[in-house]
Amino acid sequence: MKKFIVAVITLITAFSTSLVAHGQDAPLDPDTGLPASQPFDFPAQGPAVPFWAKRLTGYLTTSDGVRLRYSVLLPKASGRFPVILSINGYDAGSIGGTPYLQYKTSMSVELDKRLVEAGYAVMGVNAAGSGCSTGPLEYTRPQFGRHGAEAVEFAASQAWSDARVGMVNWSYGGASQLATAQHRPPHLRAIVPGMVLTDFRDALMPGGVPAPGFITPLRGSMRAYWEKVVAQTATEEGDAACLAQIPKNLAAEDTNSVMHLFLSHPLRDDHMKSFDLAQHADRVQVPVLSLEAFQDQAITPRSGYYQSRLDPAKLWSVQTNGRHDMYLAADFQALAVRFLDRFVKGENNGFERDTPRTTVWMETAEASASGNALERRVSPQPRWVVQRGPIRSDDLAVKAFHLDAGRTLADAPGSGAADGFDYPGAGVVVNDIAGRGFWGPLPGDWKTAGVSYTSPPLGEDMMVYGPGSADLWVTAGAGDADLQVTVTELRPDGQETYVQRGWLRLSNRALDTAHSTPLLPIRLERPEQPMPLLPGRPVLARVEIHKMGHYFRSGSRLRIWIDTPAQTGGLVFDTFTQKQRLHVLHNARYDSVVRLGVLKDVKGPAGYPVCGATILQPCRPDPLAIR
Repeated sequence: MKKFIVAVITLITAFSTSLVAHGQDAPLDPDTGLPASQPFDFPAQGPAVPFWAKRLTGYLTTSDGVRLRYSVLLPKASGRFPVILSINGYDAGSIGGTPYLQYKTSMSVELDKRLVEAGYAVMGVNAAGSGCSTGPLEYTRPQFGRHGAEAVEFAASQAWSDARVGMVNWSYGGASQLATAQHRPPHLRAIVPGMVLTDFRDALMPGGVPAPGFITPLRGSMRAYWEKVVAQTATEEGDAACLAQIPKNLAAEDTNSVMHLFLSHPLRDDHMKSFDLAQHADRVQVPVLSLEAFQDQAITPRSGYYQSRLDPAKLWSVQTNGRHDMYLAADFQALAVRFLDRFVKGENNGFERDTPRTTVWMETAEASASGNALERRVSPQPRWVVQRGPIRSDDLAVKAFHLDAGRTLADAPGSGAADGFDYPGAGVVVNDIAGRGFWGPLPGDWKTAGVSYTSPPLGEDMMVYGPGSADLWVTAGAGDADLQVTVTELRPDGQETYVQRGWLRLSNRALDTAHSTPLLPIRLERPEQPMPLLPGRPVLARVEIHKMGHYFRSGSRLRIWIDTPAQTGGLVFDTFTQKQRLHVLHNARYDSVVRLGVLKDVKGPAGYPVCGATILQPCRPDPLAIR
C-alpha cells in the first residue's frame, strides 16, 4: 500500500508524501460549523508524457466471482510481452489515466516507464473491495493471495502476453507479492517486494503498544485514492460500473476498516494471526529481490524477518537506512529491472555472478537538493556499501553493554542504585511526518521523564547489524507501562545521531522461549497470556530494538535512552497513561544489558557522514552536554 504512514501496507507511502496539514484557516463544514475534514491531498507534480503504445482496461473475474479492475500499459513494439504485475488497494487498476500522468498515484511512474521501455507489459490490479473492484476488502488475509495468483494466470493467458510474469512494488504492493507467491501460480517467475507488512499487528501495536495515530491516515489515504484518483479515471473512461462500485466500497470500509480491526482484536488471537504473511513464506519458490529500510517510519523493518523462511539460493536482499518509500530510488529500480530481465525474461545477463546476496547501503543520502519532492525521492545513493553472501547468525558477534552506575554502559554487570524516571513523559522525540527526518524539540520534562546510559569512547570501529535486545530489569508502580528504547551514536564532534529504537508494553513481555535468541526477543502476545506487574517487583523486560545497519567509528560513544514511546514518523502511540515512577535496575542480581549484533570484518571510511545528511538518521547537539 503506499506511502507514508502505512500499512498493510504501504498505505503509508502515499500518506507520507501526500498528507497535508490544515490549520484553523481551513474552510468550515456548513453542517457542523467545524473545520472541514481534508485528510489527504496530492502534491503538484508532472505531468508525465505517455510512454506506452497502447493502454488496455477491464475486469478479471476470480473463481469466487469477484471482479477485479485492471489496467495494462503495452510497450511500443509488436508481438507478445513478458508482464510485470502490481496489486494494491489504492489505484493500481487505474494506471495510465490522467491522474496517473499527474503523479496522483500510489505507483512509481518512473519504475513503470523503465519497465515498459525495457519491453515489459505493465499491469496494475486493484485488490478486492478497493477502488472499482468488487468483493470484501480483506487486506492481507488469504483471499488476497488467492486473487493474486489468479491475476498472474489471467495475465499469462492474454493475447498480448508471452506467459512470463513477474511482480513489483512495495508496501501494499510488496505484501501482495508475498501473498501471491505463496500460492505458487505456475506462470509467476520472480518477485521484487519492498517494505512488506507481513504481520498486520506490527503496524497496529508494535511491541504491544497501541499506535492509533497510524490508522486514520492509512484509511484516509486509501479512501482518497478511490474517491479522487480512481473516480476521476473512471469518469473520463465512462466506466459506469466502477463509479457505482466506489460508494459501495467506501460504505463497506466504514464497517470493515483497520480501526475496527484495531479495536476488536488488540492481541494476537487466531483472527489476527490469519493476517500474518510470514508464517507461510517458506512456500515461496520463485527468485526474490527484497528491499527494506531500517528506519521505515510507516511499518518498521520487522517485516524483513520473513526472509529467513525463504530459500537462500533464490534470495537477494538490499537493505538501507531511510524511509518507507526507498523503493523509488533510481539505483534500486535499475537493479530491479536487471533482476527481472534475468529471471522473468530469462536473459543471461550475469546477475547471479556479480550481485551479492546481501547488499547494505550505508549512510544513504539524497543526491539531489532539489525542492521537488519526487526528484529527491528518486535520488538516494549510499555513501558506501557492505556486500556479503547470506548473512547468518554465525556471521554476527554479540556485543553486550551492561547498564551501570553513573548512567554509563560497561563491559561487565553493573552496580549501584536503580535509576528512576517519571512516566508517562513526552519522550525523546523523533519527528518524521514529511519524510525529511529531524529531532523534535526536547520536551520540558525530558530530564526527569527518561534515563540514558552512555558508553566510553569505542576503541575500534563496529558495524552494528540486525536486531538488538534491551534486556531490562524494571519496576513499575501501576501494573503496566510502555517502554521505548532508543539507540544513538555520540560523535566526537558533540553531535548525537539517531540510529534505531524499539517498544514494549510491559504486560506484553511473555516470550516465545523456543524461538527467541540473544539478539531477537520474540513475544507470544496471546490474549490469554498477559503479564501485569506487581508494584515494586522487578521484572525482566526484553525490548526488541528493530533491525539496523550502522557503522560506529572508533572514538564515538554508544548511548541508549529509556523513556515513554514518542512520535516516530507515523507511529503515534496511545501509551498506558497512569502516572507512576519507573525504575531501571543494574546490579549483579538484576543485570540490565543491551545486546547488539556486530557484523565481522567490515571496514568503512574513516570520516563521518555530513551531520543530518543520512536519511532518517538525524543529528542534534548532545543534550546531556548542554547545561
